[in-house]
Amino acid sequence: MAERSTAAVDVADNSGEKPSAAKAAKATTDGVAKAQDAADTSGAAAGSERQDAASGGTEPDLHSGHKLARRYRLEECVTRLDGFSSWRAVDEKLRRAVGVHILPSDHPRARSVLAAARSAALLGDPRFVQVLDAVEENDLVYVVHEWLPDAVELTALLAAGPLEAHDAYQLVSQVSQAMTAAHREGLAHLRLTPGAVLRTSTGQYRIRGLAVNAALRGIRADRPQRTDTEAIGALLYAALTQRWPYETDAYGLSGLPKDVGLIAPDQVRAGVHRGLSELAMRALVNDGATASRQEPPCTTPDELAAAVAEMPRVRPPEPAFTAPPDYQRTTYQQGTYGQPQTLPHTAVIPPVVVPPPPLQSRTGKALKWTVAALLIAALGLGSWQVADHVLNRDESADPTPTQQSTQNDDDKSATKPGKPIKIVNARDFDPLGQDQSENPEDLQKAYDGDPSTSWHTSAYFSSDFGRLKSGVGIILDLGKVQQVGTVDVSFLGGTTGVELRAASADTQSEPTSLDAFSKVAEGSGEKVALKPGKELKTRYVLVWLTDLPSEPGGNYRGKVSEIQVTS
Repeated sequence: MAERSTAAVDVADNSGEKPSAAKAAKATTDGVAKAQDAADTSGAAAGSERQDAASGGTEPDLHSGHKLARRYRLEECVTRLDGFSSWRAVDEKLRRAVGVHILPSDHPRARSVLAAARSAALLGDPRFVQVLDAVEENDLVYVVHEWLPDAVELTALLAAGPLEAHDAYQLVSQVSQAMTAAHREGLAHLRLTPGAVLRTSTGQYRIRGLAVNAALRGIRADRPQRTDTEAIGALLYAALTQRWPYETDAYGLSGLPKDVGLIAPDQVRAGVHRGLSELAMRALVNDGATASRQEPPCTTPDELAAAVAEMPRVRPPEPAFTAPPDYQRTTYQQGTYGQPQTLPHTAVIPPVVVPPPPLQSRTGKALKWTVAALLIAALGLGSWQVADHVLNRDESADPTPTQQSTQNDDDKSATKPGKPIKIVNARDFDPLGQDQSENPEDLQKAYDGDPSTSWHTSAYFSSDFGRLKSGVGIILDLGKVQQVGTVDVSFLGGTTGVELRAASADTQSEPTSLDAFSKVAEGSGEKVALKPGKELKTRYVLVWLTDLPSEPGGNYRGKVSEIQVTS
């Protein structure tokens, strides 16, 4: 088993100097202290370590309903520990829920907490729970951060069982990439536990407490990148096995059996993905004590993110097919509908009665001749009226042959509608995303002829896809190279930016990169007619969303209800 190091971080204050850190007790890099915090209240994350023998400072007298800066109303205390407390609160100015950490200004860690919060706020990465405010006033220091009501802690997810291989792959991929970006800006987490990782309703993982959680508890590390890398490895190990990779129980998970050392996840639980199992070991045993079959250890989040990128992509599981129930016989059904029927040998098939031909009687024949005569008379009268109208028009104006030809051509072009082109197949197109997939299970709803159904993108935190990518879209396969006149796209809630892109006419197979498509039209609104500026012949067209409209709740999402292609 790898040696465990002391977790520590230095955060510069406003003056640029490093504040003196409170003396920290020895703690393992997996975030489990040798002695549990006796001061934890209900709602505090399990496994919090006590870093100071005495926190110092006078704990403020706070209660539900108390207001900070006449704006943040405290609702519920979720943690009270070492002289600081954490609360769920309401921002009455913006009418949204927020989280608040509060400690007295004379607390020995108040300066470092304030500096860590301001540094984390400058990162601005949407993969982290954002710090919204960091203030010192009225003998208090408080840090305000986002509150995500629709997100679920990894602790709660693991309580229900281990994650699917695809979910575990997304976890290690997104968290390692996020921590790589943080370390590039000189920020470390040092308390990357299951309670610090949240999964949103769209499947995105977000990390809370960057730098701040460690500063609140006085945690430091001599090698912060290695500490965070091993913590990510522990998260992946727990996601694959529902076990904590150390002998001590933590975060509601059972530890490994004593005296067996650190064993690979695929030896703890059957059916674990082999590549992810080895990846967890490379991150956990990052002091070089790796087994012969393993690759070199990962000692930084950047190395771990690169190792994730090199391994084959783990695809989501195929949706399980549920057979429709057999039709049940009711009192309204005669026979056994939907089941094979056999006739007994003695069955008598009733003769089919052929009805007599209509209007074969004398009265019927007379009626037919009368109707025929009336039709002939009506046709004759109509022809005479048409001829009279044409003659009168010719007398009033005699247009030149050139003008007459032009008018006839215009009439033909105006009355000739575009013929609908069948969409043979379609595929979600997300070449810039992490998993290169965007809700493929709902894709047929975008061209099923039913405007009430729709394919939608994932939810993002801004109209520009959270600054994660430049767009997503749908590739339409028309079956063969055809003349494309107009692509009509209907949106639920409208769109603020959509482009029509097309592959060249000589493209033999479906393109896989955005560069293979050329932009031929663009627009916005609820019903957008995308018409190329010049003649377009292609087999593959791309409806490419470049900007997303907002939806209730503060997220941004595109919803395509119907696509029609005409020649």
